[in-house]
Amino acid sequence: MEGRIHSLQSMGAVDGPGLRYLVFLQGCPMRCVYCHNPDTWDFSAGEEISSDELVRRALRFRPFFANGGGVTVSGGEALCQGEFVAELFAKLQQNNIHTALDTSGMYLDLSVAERVLNHTDLVLCDIKFAAEAAYLAHSGGSLKRVMEFLSLCEKCSVPVWVRHVVTPGLTDTKEEVEAIIKLAKKCATLEKIELLPFKKLCLTKYQSMGIPFPLEEVPECSKELLESLSDLIPTHLR
Repeated sequence: MEGRIHSLQSMGAVDGPGLRYLVFLQGCPMRCVYCHNPDTWDFSAGEEISSDELVRRALRFRPFFANGGGVTVSGGEALCQGEFVAELFAKLQQNNIHTALDTSGMYLDLSVAERVLNHTDLVLCDIKFAAEAAYLAHSGGSLKRVMEFLSLCEKCSVPVWVRHVVTPGLTDTKEEVEAIIKLAKKCATLEKIELLPFKKLCLTKYQSMGIPFPLEEVPECSKELLESLSDLIPTHLR
C-alpha cells in the first residue's frame, strides 16, 4: 500500500522517546489557528511512497534506536490515512521497531483508528482546547471526538502522552491548563502531559503560500509562562 507523504526526517528527538525516524503524512481536515504546517493541509500534494519502502528507509537507522527510539508517524493528520499507517506500523513491529502515532485524535473512522492502535506502541495526542466551542471556533475540530479516541487508546491498552500548545490570549490561563489536565487524566493509559510553547517560526510559510496567519500579532509563549503552567502538571505525569 502507498501513502501520501509530506516529508521525512531522521534523528528527531522531540516526537516520542529516544531518537526517531519521522514520517509526516500529507493532508489535514483541521485548520488550527496556530498550525505550523499549512503546507500539509492539501490531501493531493506530497509524494506517494509504499509502506515497504518506508520500512526499508527506517531500518537504516535501527542502530540509533537502541535507547528506546523508533518511528513516529505524524501529519498533517495521520489518522486520515489510517489504513496505510496500520500496515506500516504492523511491518515495523515485525522488525521490532517501536511505533509512535502523533495525532490530533480526529479520526475519520473509529474502526480504522482501532486497527492503527493495534500496532501502535505509543500515542502522542494533542488536546487543543478544553471546551467543544473553542475547538470548533479555533480548529474546526471536536473535543468529543478526541475524547472518544483517547477512550479507544485506553481500550487498546496503548500508552498516551497528551500535548497542549500554550498560546497567549487563547490557551494560556491556569484554568485552561487545569481543565486540559483533568481531561487527560480521564485516559487510564496516560503516561505524560507536555505543554508546548506557541511559536511563530511558521510565519514565512504562510507568507510564501499567500495565506494570512491568524495569530500573526499574538506574542510567542515565554519560557517563564510555560514553566509556571507546567508546574500545574502532577509530578508523575511530567
